[in-house]
Amino acid sequence: MSFTPVASRWSDVWLVTAARGISSCGDFLAASALTLALQSAGAGGLAVSGLLMAATLPLVVLAPLTGRLADRVDSRTLLVVAGLAQSGVSLALAYTGHPALVIVLVGLLAAGLAVTQPVLAALVPAMVRSEDLPRASALHQTAGTLGALAGPALAGVLVGSFGTRIPLLVDAASYLVLVAAGLLIRTRRGGARPAPTAGGTPAVAWRLRRDPLLLATVTGVAGVIAAVGAINVVEVFFIRETLGSSTTMYGLVTGSWTLGVLVGAWIFARAVARFRQDGALARAGLAMLGGCCLMVLAAAAVPTALLIIPIFLVGGAFNGGNNVFGNVLMARRVPETARGRAFAIYGGAVQGAAMVGYLTGGLLLELLDPRPLVAAAGLAGLVAVAVLLVPLSRAARAERAARLPERAARAAVAAVEPAVGPRPAREPDAGLATPAPGR
Repeated sequence: MSFTPVASRWSDVWLVTAARGISSCGDFLAASALTLALQSAGAGGLAVSGLLMAATLPLVVLAPLTGRLADRVDSRTLLVVAGLAQSGVSLALAYTGHPALVIVLVGLLAAGLAVTQPVLAALVPAMVRSEDLPRASALHQTAGTLGALAGPALAGVLVGSFGTRIPLLVDAASYLVLVAAGLLIRTRRGGARPAPTAGGTPAVAWRLRRDPLLLATVTGVAGVIAAVGAINVVEVFFIRETLGSSTTMYGLVTGSWTLGVLVGAWIFARAVARFRQDGALARAGLAMLGGCCLMVLAAAAVPTALLIIPIFLVGGAFNGGNNVFGNVLMARRVPETARGRAFAIYGGAVQGAAMVGYLTGGLLLELLDPRPLVAAAGLAGLVAVAVLLVPLSRAARAERAARLPERAARAAVAAVEPAVGPRPAREPDAGLATPAPGR
């Protein structure tokens, strides 16, 4: 069953864009404020990695459940309920000082995010025609990027001036925008059962393991993030202690990466149409991650934090390209009724890999200085790209080879038809299936 509209609903896309951007700003504002508070209080790498893991674990553990919720429950209901719950949790977090309770509340906040992420991600392809999907995906990515750009920079200013309470109160207000958008968006999905095929049999349920190319893509992205993910824990110590920079400079440096993501999303959205084969699109996405890792490795050599900014701008641009390529690839290959679950699985794999990086970074900071750890993270990511490119390329070649007989048959029909003359017009066969775009 397809929910793709005849005409793209750009008003809904802009509502999702605004909701994603503002709520993302609140997310990064809260995360950066709490990270800076821990570092300023003298906490070590394990404390920071513990906080990041609390913000990530629900996204991994709840992915199977929240993905099914996104496909089976009305999207408006999910956005309104989850947004209200997140606003309440963030409000409580602003008035909590006990470390254990902070960790619990951060985990609850992430549980709400585990619901809203696949809902919003699956809504975007349902709002636009297939030819408009790269632009809509870039807009959606832009929203998250602008929020991620503003959040850390705003946290650096607000924490330095007012402490952590004000940033967390702003975070609580940001989720109310998500609630408002949920009420205003006309496009709705969820709650529908898979439609039967024309022959009367139920449609085959989507499974990631049945799509070798998509499975290799998800595995590849997760593997690279696990390898390079320690940078998320190490960077605050590298910038603040090794390079002796202020909280404001920390916000500017981390914000430069997200600004690069914004630029890269629009640059590479224009390039998606050139990749008619999904295998080529998947390999290009993994190559983008290789560029990210190379920039992390380059950042380890800088003498001052200011020089990291142009490096992170380039790294972020590669990151933005990978995000757009991945979103388009998922929308091409996953049936509409299963996209919530697919995006949840993808997000859960990425967040689970990030947890490996958080734990690794926290443990290694107890043994090594930040600078060599930054270099090690970039190098490990490059090695992971080289290793994981092999199974991805193998899956792409296998898919291309499997389609050769079909293409040969079509070519033979095309060669015979001119000789026998045009066939009489007739109704299309009910049992014929049209291949998905780009497959």
